[in-house]
Amino acid sequence: MAGQAAQHQSVQPGHESAMHPEPDFAPFYPGSGRLEGKIVIITGGDSGIGRAVSVLFAREGARIVVVYLDEHDDAERTRRLVEAEGSEALLIAGDVGDPEFCGAVAERTIAKFGRIDILINNAAEQHVREDLAALDANAMKAVFETNIYSCFHMVQAVIDHLDSGARIINTASIVAYRGHPQLVDYAMTKGAIVALTRSLAARFADKGILVNAVAPGPIWTPLIPASFSADKVAKFGTDTPLGRPGQPNEVAPAYLLLACKDGRYMTGQTIHVDGGDFPSS
Repeated sequence: MAGQAAQHQSVQPGHESAMHPEPDFAPFYPGSGRLEGKIVIITGGDSGIGRAVSVLFAREGARIVVVYLDEHDDAERTRRLVEAEGSEALLIAGDVGDPEFCGAVAERTIAKFGRIDILINNAAEQHVREDLAALDANAMKAVFETNIYSCFHMVQAVIDHLDSGARIINTASIVAYRGHPQLVDYAMTKGAIVALTRSLAARFADKGILVNAVAPGPIWTPLIPASFSADKVAKFGTDTPLGRPGQPNEVAPAYLLLACKDGRYMTGQTIHVDGGDFPSS
């Protein structure tokens, strides 16, 4: 697998269309109908892990609601990829840190498809913090609003529409377990996602609603060139035991396991897809 070139993007959460090489998002296998008829909301579904999950779930028979900030080029391509799988995608642009927008996502999904079966909280931003003393409180608050408040707001928005058998899947991170010296506020939010996952799993178990998480390691997504300097991007992921970053389509199957009947006896769990980076649990 070819390494990524040195590159940098100046805007979060980044554009997949500007990356070189492009992340691998295509599913590895033909679909088998494991999500036939399901309606799935994916925040951050336009690119990276979100795009790979959108395409894989579409191949398995789901219809997809792609929630994204303002990366219209990436979102439109994801729509085309979903449609190429014989499915349908509804694109909704806006800020998931706004609880009113999260409510509108649920309302538009019900209006379009009549139900909600799976919620994937995947939207995130991260920023390198070299000087914690200079970290502005509003800047840190913005990361929390995008990464963790949005998860709670989306759960609030959809919970009354979820029936027994529904799934909530949150995107955590390896940094929730091992920390990161330059991504302190990002790591804080990812740790909170693990705690939220376990708490919601306990709260909703008697309703038959399963809540789990996926904790990716270094995955080649738009967040990487949008966060790090070009020279660090060129070396990204090479310090893992497997010697390379992961690709979005290597993470997406973990979400499928948690979303389909294969994962029906799993709740409150976190699946680590990290190239053998072995975080402490």
